[in-house]
Amino acid sequence: MSRYLAMLMLIFIASCSKQEKTEVKKDPNAAVMYYNGDIITMEGDEPKYVESVVVKDGKILFAGESKEAMKQAGKGHVMVDLKGKTMLPGFIDGHSHILMYAAELMNGKLNPPPIGNVTSIADVISEMKRVKAELKASDTTWLLGSGYDQDFLAENRHPTAEDLDGAFPTNPVLLLHSSGHMLVANSAALKKVGIDKNTKDPEGGTIIRKKGTNIPEGLIQEMGMLPFSQFMSNSQGISKDLELLQKAVDYYASCGVTTANEGMLLEEKLPLIQSAAGQGNLKIDIIALPAFTYAKDVAGTGKITWGKYDNHVKYGGIKMSVDGSPQGKTAYLSKPYLTKVPGCNTDCRGFPNLSQDQVNELFLLCYSNNIQLFSHCNGDASTDMMIKGHENAIKVLNDSVSDRRTVIVHSQIMRPDQLDSYKRYKLFPTFFTNHTFYWGDVHLANLGEERASFISPMSTAKSKGIVSTNHTDCTVTPMDQMFLLWTSVNRVTRSGKVLGESEKISPYDGLKALTINGAYEYFEEASKGSLKAGKLADLVILDKNPLKVDPMSIKDIKVVETIKEGKTVYERKAGN
Repeated sequence: MSRYLAMLMLIFIASCSKQEKTEVKKDPNAAVMYYNGDIITMEGDEPKYVESVVVKDGKILFAGESKEAMKQAGKGHVMVDLKGKTMLPGFIDGHSHILMYAAELMNGKLNPPPIGNVTSIADVISEMKRVKAELKASDTTWLLGSGYDQDFLAENRHPTAEDLDGAFPTNPVLLLHSSGHMLVANSAALKKVGIDKNTKDPEGGTIIRKKGTNIPEGLIQEMGMLPFSQFMSNSQGISKDLELLQKAVDYYASCGVTTANEGMLLEEKLPLIQSAAGQGNLKIDIIALPAFTYAKDVAGTGKITWGKYDNHVKYGGIKMSVDGSPQGKTAYLSKPYLTKVPGCNTDCRGFPNLSQDQVNELFLLCYSNNIQLFSHCNGDASTDMMIKGHENAIKVLNDSVSDRRTVIVHSQIMRPDQLDSYKRYKLFPTFFTNHTFYWGDVHLANLGEERASFISPMSTAKSKGIVSTNHTDCTVTPMDQMFLLWTSVNRVTRSGKVLGESEKISPYDGLKALTINGAYEYFEEASKGSLKAGKLADLVILDKNPLKVDPMSIKDIKVVETIKEGKTVYERKAGN
């Protein structure tokens, strides 16, 4: 900034500060000019900075030199001094579960460090006793806990029904695994849903048995969880559920997120998201993806309007789930896991939740109704199923050119040839680099160096010209965009090992995955994702510039303020 311009601004502020405060009260719609910080537009392949951004009527009026910004802002505008802080477009959530986060606020907290404090099965039981006492629950009330991880329990195994029965002989208890792809039920819970020694494994799921018997041990995987779904939603009544959702929105906003995702909208949660839109109180946008389990009820039936916002809620597409969890060893692989897999003795490669015919049917349903398709795929064998589903659909519909941006969520344990198919067919990966920290050491043991190092291959994807995003999968890992950026740049495991040196990306490319590429994922690049005139004034202010700090300290950067369509929806309190 020139010396002349700096003097001009000082004189302007000194002479007009009282007038500005008066004018703001008279005209709450006055333009706001942000200046004196690192303002990164996220336009282009290299970092581009501007001196000022002008916001008016919820949109970006101008981004460029301060002298011109003053003209564009007009009379009575408000000056906001960034004081050296960094401004970016608001973060766009590539994939998470905001409604699940809201529901789990009432659950027991079973995560291991650094997220929680549970390190043993005794800790699990203690936390569930605390929940029962806090809820003042009766001896027949369902009790839910979330986030346990067998790899970080002292016993190095899943809890069992027997472990829980002594403390909870009559309460049905469900422990939800950190991956969201399996649970442990005690005997009371198993009895409530009618699972016993005579129950067969469902298609796409398993019921783990006590060794040498058919008696359920307590661990239920994938589609076997469906009988428990009505109890897992943990509804507190619509009024309380809306209150919890607002807390979840506040949490996302505190992380700089201005567009959130509900990556598996269960049918029982549809009234909640509809009520939230109806009340019009949501502070940020939510893109909801109805689950494949009721896709035929909402695709092409007129029951849902696709691709348009209604009071900050948009139904973005159908979400299916083709396989499970790599750390839970239910992700579907082309080659076996290297460590023992519960319920499997030979050729243990996980399993698909759906058949190829079911995948093909969902592709045709979505493509023929011009609905975007999203699918959970962790293992390379499940990704093969998605590629085949796309190939079948474009053949049947005789359409190989449409820009459908079919999103393959996670795209973790991949092969390089699959990225070539992504490029050829315009398939869109949203990666999950937090796995390199939280479970990187586990993946090395389960998969070996070669496969583990290629998890979430963001660098190779970029080299092939593939646009991608990155995500936290909250509640699987916390909604912390700076930590997510840190994992994509550093790929450091819990033990301090670098997992896949060649797949590290630059901080700028990491930020693109959270901003402009996020907008592209949802067909919103014309209105979000960069600081450009005409786009929504969705902004985040950070205390430091991720492009100018030591890459290992990126995770320590704090969100100072989050702005949605020109209005502050989160502001960090001093000393917090």
